[in-house]
Amino acid sequence: MQIIFLTPWEMVISFFIVWPLIQLIVTLICNLFDVKKFNPNSFFLRCHKWENGGKVYKTIFKIHKWKHLLPDGARVEKNGFEKKYLKTYDKEYIREFIYQTGRAEISHWLQIIPFWVFGFWCPFYIIWLMLLYALLVNIPCILAQRYNRPRLIRVYDIKRFNLS
Repeated sequence: MQIIFLTPWEMVISFFIVWPLIQLIVTLICNLFDVKKFNPNSFFLRCHKWENGGKVYKTIFKIHKWKHLLPDGARVEKNGFEKKYLKTYDKEYIREFIYQTGRAEISHWLQIIPFWVFGFWCPFYIIWLMLLYALLVNIPCILAQRYNRPRLIRVYDIKRFNLS
């Protein structure tokens, strides 16, 4: 329900201020938690059968062709974990990477939820546009994490059992 009335320009400017602020706050909150809380075996983060080890993301979404275009949010925090490329095949690094994909995925899911706050100063139809924006911005990042996690788990299992 709109309780604050802005001019159209003020409303547009608010989008460019509020969305980055929401994304930053959610990311910083998620980064406060111990990365081990984002266990890849939890119900929400585990790889499901229908994902076929991440192959569904490669075949349906062709993610391998565009995921390099996604920004890496590691620069938000001083000691952020870069997830753009695998830096080493060290077992502990890969395990950390797996947990970080869980943190990133949950962060992006949480960044979708606050779309409704725009209803305080925008007409009702704008709220739906904000939801669409939130989905368009965050779903590709969620898909990238869902695509990477099973691949990383396979590499980790190979390293853990010294099969390489």
